[in-house]
Amino acid sequence: MTDNRAFNRALLLCGALAGAGGLLAAFCSLAVAEAVAALTRTEAGPVVAVGGASIDLTPAPVKDWAVRSFGTKDKLVLQAGILSVLALSAAALGLLALRRRLAGALGVLAFGVIGALAALGRPDSASWTDALPSVAGALAGAAVLYVLAGRLPSPGRAVTSHGPDGWDRRGFLLAATAAAVGSAGVGALGRGLTAARTGDAAGSRAAVTLPAPGSPAPAIASRAALRLPGLPPFTTPAKDFYRVDTALVVPRVDATAWRLRIHGEGVTRPLTLTFRDLLEGDLIERDITLACVSNEVGGPYVGTGRWIGVRLADLLRRAGVRPPSRGGPADQLVARSVDGMTLGTPVEDVMDGRDAMLAVGMNGEPLPFDHGFPVRMVVPGLYGYVSACKWVEDIELTTFDAYDAYWVKRKWARRAPVKTQSRIDTPKPFARPAPGTVMIAGVAWAQHRGIDRVDVRVDDGPWRPADLAAEHTTDTWRQWSLAWEATPGTHTLTVRATDRTGETQTEQRARTVPDGATGRHSVVVTVTRPSGTR
Repeated sequence: MTDNRAFNRALLLCGALAGAGGLLAAFCSLAVAEAVAALTRTEAGPVVAVGGASIDLTPAPVKDWAVRSFGTKDKLVLQAGILSVLALSAAALGLLALRRRLAGALGVLAFGVIGALAALGRPDSASWTDALPSVAGALAGAAVLYVLAGRLPSPGRAVTSHGPDGWDRRGFLLAATAAAVGSAGVGALGRGLTAARTGDAAGSRAAVTLPAPGSPAPAIASRAALRLPGLPPFTTPAKDFYRVDTALVVPRVDATAWRLRIHGEGVTRPLTLTFRDLLEGDLIERDITLACVSNEVGGPYVGTGRWIGVRLADLLRRAGVRPPSRGGPADQLVARSVDGMTLGTPVEDVMDGRDAMLAVGMNGEPLPFDHGFPVRMVVPGLYGYVSACKWVEDIELTTFDAYDAYWVKRKWARRAPVKTQSRIDTPKPFARPAPGTVMIAGVAWAQHRGIDRVDVRVDDGPWRPADLAAEHTTDTWRQWSLAWEATPGTHTLTVRATDRTGETQTEQRARTVPDGATGRHSVVVTVTRPSGTR
């Protein structure tokens, strides 16, 4: 009986030490990989590369579900999931190495191959050097696991009163300590190198002074901003502006080294522009509402910013580009980001007179890194996935028949004008207001068409016209309100908008894929009865 208990304890000790060895090998592998990535390219690190590949391979409905479920935390959830899988796999490889030392080490190398292939398969992959972080990390991790496993007790060895016999306790502890300290040091070195690189980008942004635009935006009239409790401000602060993209690591681009190339079909004078060229160009400033195609009916992924930049149509004409309506051969503009993202925009829409721009500023400041510094595209009236390329570095003129951009390859529509939508911001769902006058208020948008009317319905009653705030421009959302005499009980409040073309927001519900959600936003509230009444 005593021997059995000792043997079981020995097995548990073996397993615990083996699992710890696997986790330590994974820690070393990641530390080395990230340090090498800091020397080559941060985006080539294994976690970022595998995460990006996972996003690329995920079907559009699953991506849509992730955005709905986790919002802007979706990337954090993905990275946490990757690290969790890695930790479980590392512990399992540690246990395998306990019996088959070489097999465990080869398992670590196999993970390195996966990371390398993921890095090389990314759309922004620069060269074969993108495989180096994963390969170097895997070699280091495999070596650590092989060494540690050689100093662990084998489950088949004899058991004494002190535990399993014939293993190098002191050697294991020294090797594990050396691996932990070395990995921590390498990791610190990698973080330092990354900080130095991102510091250059941050410094270049801090040095930017936005010139006064030649064509400033008109002041926002007080009649356009209702300033009601629960209603969002007319201009969305940058810190509150939605961010939906596929970048697991926000690109940090040094504006002094940034270049933009304009080329392709119909381009008779190819251009290469610097950030300084844009700042010294004819700048315009406009208030424009942007909307994400992943925004559900009543969702939060819409916001209004004050953007400053250079008209994109002016740059295209400078390059010799003509729109299709004037005989130009290209009907699609493909914008490429520094992270490899591609977005396809109709050339006709960019050149039809709307305020499409290459933006360098947002709300009076240089673009935040999250929102595309140093330069991004802004095209009013189109969903972001076909127009709002952040960290843009290349614009190619081509055709829709010749090339499908990133999201189109994943079954989203090629052309995606923003749909007429409205939202109730107050009262909130499941609110419990008191009887009497309750202010119902929200926003409506139909960029580049404008909002003509907003109606509100209580339960199955008649549609009542809401009071519209003054229209700032047709490219911005419009606030609205309605004073409701609330009676006790549970009520459903529904809103619909009509744009300037006469199109009224449909009640037909559709999901976001392939070209934006449709339907009418409703909230359910319970008006409380006065105390002491039944």
